[in-house]
Amino acid sequence: MTPVDYRKFRIKNINSPEFRHIWLLLFWPIFGIVFYSLEQLIPLDFNPVYCRLDDFIPFCEYFVFPYIFWFIFIFWIIIYTFFFDVPAFKKYMTFVIITYSITELIYFIYPTEQNLRPTVFERDNFLVTFMQHFYAFDTNTNVCPSLHVIGSFAVSFTAWNSKRYSTVPWRIFFMTTAVLISISTVYLKQHSIIDVFAGLAVAFIVYPIVFCRRSKKAENASLAY
Repeated sequence: MTPVDYRKFRIKNINSPEFRHIWLLLFWPIFGIVFYSLEQLIPLDFNPVYCRLDDFIPFCEYFVFPYIFWFIFIFWIIIYTFFFDVPAFKKYMTFVIITYSITELIYFIYPTEQNLRPTVFERDNFLVTFMQHFYAFDTNTNVCPSLHVIGSFAVSFTAWNSKRYSTVPWRIFFMTTAVLISISTVYLKQHSIIDVFAGLAVAFIVYPIVFCRRSKKAENASLAY
């Protein structure tokens, strides 16, 4: 696949077939503004999310590594597809726009919070210290469905359906990473297991809508054949 030559980009040709996918990037600041408003500006009555299974999942600071890797995972797929696989970028952004919009709507209709974070830790190491600072920075509200889970599978689905990463070893890597990131959210007490299952439900419901839909060009080629 020939990468897009962004050196040719000018504001006046942003609506051309070659560059109009750039508009999709506007979703991120819009999402950030809405999310911040739900967190800080709009008074909401948050509902605790909890199930008995949460009590059997111990805090484990070593899951910091997959949890933080999520940010690299997300940023990397955006950069890679934007520059080297625009069709995959369009599908990724379409999936994210649908799933993240649904999630923010749920946050508005049924605001949630979790109260699972430990106040006393069995161990004292730099990972525990990191999580203590992370807790102070990150709110415990608007947690169900989990955006960490949805975002992880957004990357995996996109990679699975790209030309470069559709081989079995790559598919195993991306799916394993998505699962580890999802698991990390409950072992770090950032989410209830309910949040994880809710995130999976949103992701797998939207998956066929975005990734199993055939393009018009493919349908026309099939009919011509």
